[in-house]
Amino acid sequence: MAAMTLRIGLGLCLLLCAVPLRAQPAAPAPQSPDALLQGWLGGSLESWLGIYRKLHANPELSLQEQQTAALVAGELQRAGYQVTTGVGGFGVVGVLRNGSGPTLLLRGDMDALPVEEQTGLAYASRVRAKNDSGELVPVLHACGHDLHVTNLLASAAFMAAQRTLWSGTLLIVAQPAEELGEGASRMIAAGLFDRFPRPNYALALHVDPEALAGQVAATPGWVAANADSVDITLFGRGGHGARPQAAVDPIVVAAHFITALQTLVSRRNDPQQPAVVTVGSIHGGTKHNVIPDSVALQLTVRSYSDAVREQLLSGIRQLARDQCAAFGCPKPPEVRVKENYTPAVYNDPALARQAAAVFASALGPQAVVEIRPTMGGEDFGRFGRKLGVPSLLFRIGTASEAARRASKKPGAPPPPGLHSARFAPEAKPALQTGVRAMVNLALALLPARPPAAR
Repeated sequence: MAAMTLRIGLGLCLLLCAVPLRAQPAAPAPQSPDALLQGWLGGSLESWLGIYRKLHANPELSLQEQQTAALVAGELQRAGYQVTTGVGGFGVVGVLRNGSGPTLLLRGDMDALPVEEQTGLAYASRVRAKNDSGELVPVLHACGHDLHVTNLLASAAFMAAQRTLWSGTLLIVAQPAEELGEGASRMIAAGLFDRFPRPNYALALHVDPEALAGQVAATPGWVAANADSVDITLFGRGGHGARPQAAVDPIVVAAHFITALQTLVSRRNDPQQPAVVTVGSIHGGTKHNVIPDSVALQLTVRSYSDAVREQLLSGIRQLARDQCAAFGCPKPPEVRVKENYTPAVYNDPALARQAAAVFASALGPQAVVEIRPTMGGEDFGRFGRKLGVPSLLFRIGTASEAARRASKKPGAPPPPGLHSARFAPEAKPALQTGVRAMVNLALALLPARPPAAR
């Protein structure tokens, strides 16, 4: 009996040992931050596009961004930020502290332009608002600030929802009056870097209608120009148009002055240093046969370096004085340079290279393109100058493939650019790209949260 029991036991053992053990299911691999972000965007993108359309349909002029600021403040509060409104006008600041680490500033600008929309979009702006002169004017987000704000809010919301991915402090800045070149300086004067955490990095994006939606660029070095506004009055001695010898004609003085201005760029400036002097407005006289007493001109002056800027501005003053002296004007010209100019934006080269690598890793190398610097102005440059820390203004494309193909046909106009009444970005892919670029770069700059703190 004992022998039989032993044989049965051995048989069962051999049978059981021959059956392989069932493999336990492996624990799912943790998702990458960008995979988490794409999943999050998949469930929330339509909601963000709804906010974009609302902003587009309800634009507000510079220094009038009350409703936009209220929307921004509400979204940031819902995400868990400590929110302060009324900073330098309608500026909004959101602070999210998430352990030790650097402070990162993310900026979006809120204001729109006095342009009448001609896009034909279902959510086109029909807004009219009073400008500084009390005149009722149309209003349009013709520079993409509606996309900038939406990108800022979506990026801020994801970062708040995924605090286990990073450590440090986020400073979210919704800025007014960028189109006037005043918003950044107003917020700084209101204590942006005294009342709130002082950033170690500053980031912003801007739409680019010449790049395809889905593309992104981080250009090192200069990316936007010093933008100066200059008002000039040239004084003559009025008289009858049939007796010019008894007058000093300021219109002739203005004509010679405008021609002489061209030599500032062509003959005084280093050809390898970008510079622009444009006379955008000239007003003088009231009637065919009346020589006026004065002529008023308005100039825009663009440069990158401070040395070139000073050379251009001093040259304008000197040429105005000399032309007036040469024609015997009764008194010297008045030359007024707007004090609050828009300073050039300089992208920290190391940060730009890091951003390009982050964008290529997240979006694919084909999405990262080169975009040339512009002579347009952008007051984001004030933040980096004030802080003395690495800053970056990167660009996202907004053009459609169809518009690009159409513009290449013989005789076809180029796609509508910034400040155009027909500017209509491809919002969905542009927003997806902008949020992924902004968030992935933010996560690269903020250290991972220690496991014990998660």
